[in-house]
Amino acid sequence: MAHAASRVRNWLEQVAGVEINVLRIEALSMTETRDQTSSHSLTKMIGEVLERGDIAVVVTKVNGPGPIGSKLLIQPDRDLFGSLGDAELDSLVVSQAERFLASREETRMFSVSEFASQLPFARETSLLFERLQPAPRLVICGAGHVGASLARLAAFAGYHATLIDDRAEFLKRELFPEEQIELLVANDWSSAVREAVGNGRGVSVAVVTRGHNEDEQCMQAVVRANPDYAGLIGSKRRTSIVIDRLREAGVSAEQLKKIRAPIGLDIGAVTPEEVALAIMAEIVAERRGGSGSPLSAWRRKDI
Repeated sequence: MAHAASRVRNWLEQVAGVEINVLRIEALSMTETRDQTSSHSLTKMIGEVLERGDIAVVVTKVNGPGPIGSKLLIQPDRDLFGSLGDAELDSLVVSQAERFLASREETRMFSVSEFASQLPFARETSLLFERLQPAPRLVICGAGHVGASLARLAAFAGYHATLIDDRAEFLKRELFPEEQIELLVANDWSSAVREAVGNGRGVSVAVVTRGHNEDEQCMQAVVRANPDYAGLIGSKRRTSIVIDRLREAGVSAEQLKKIRAPIGLDIGAVTPEEVALAIMAEIVAERRGGSGSPLSAWRRKDI
C-alpha cells in the first residue's frame, strides 16, 4: 500500500511540475509578446516622429527598480508614449527632457536624484536621454562658386544638401556626383524654396544667389518656413537692402533678427571654398550650440 502511495505521489509531483513549467512558459511567452509588441509600437512611433520632422526625446531606464530597459518617448507637445514603470517618474522626466533639448546634447546619462530627488528610488535610478531628430539638411539657394563649394562641403560633413538654381547648366549631375546632394532647377525661386525647406525643422538655409531680386524671392519663402537657420550672403549694404525690403513686405522684426546677414563666421575667408567653410562653421555652431570662439581663448587669458 505504502509503495503504491509513493508511486502515486511521485506521479502527482511530476504532473504538477510539468503543469507548473507549462504555466511558467506560457507566462514568459505572454510577457515577451507584450514586450515585442511594445517595442514594435515604439519603433513605429519613432518613425512617425522622424517622418514629420519633429524633435523628441527617448528616455531609457539603465538601472534602478522596475523594468530595466523600459523606454519613454517624449514628443514636442509633451505627449508621452511608453513608460519607465512609474507614473510619477514619467511626469517628472518631461521637464528634464525639455532642459536636455535646450542643451543641444545628443545623449546624456542622468541620475534621477539630479532632477527628482524627492522620489524614494532617485539615487539608485539612472536614465539615458537621447535626442531624436531628423538628419540635418541644408538648402542652398544659388549654385555659383560659393553655393557649389558649400554643397560639397555639407555633403562631406554628413548633411543632405539641396542645391537650387534657375540655371539648369549649373546643376548638371556630373558636376555633383555625391548622392547626398539633391539638385533642383527653379522655374520659380519662391516655389522651389518652399518645396525644399518644407516645415523647416532640422533645416538650415543659405541664400547665396547672384543678385538682390533672387535673394529677396528666396528670403520671402525662407522666413515663412521658419527653418532652424537662415543666412544671406553679401556685404552689409547688400544684405541691408534685402532685409529692408522684407520689412516693407510685412516680415516681423522677430523673424528678421533670426537672419544671419552677412552669413558665416569671420575667419577672413577669401576664396569660394573658404567662404563655404565660414558658412558651414556657423551652421554647425548653431545646430550644436557652439559659440564660434577659439577653443584656446581660456589659455591666452591666463598667460
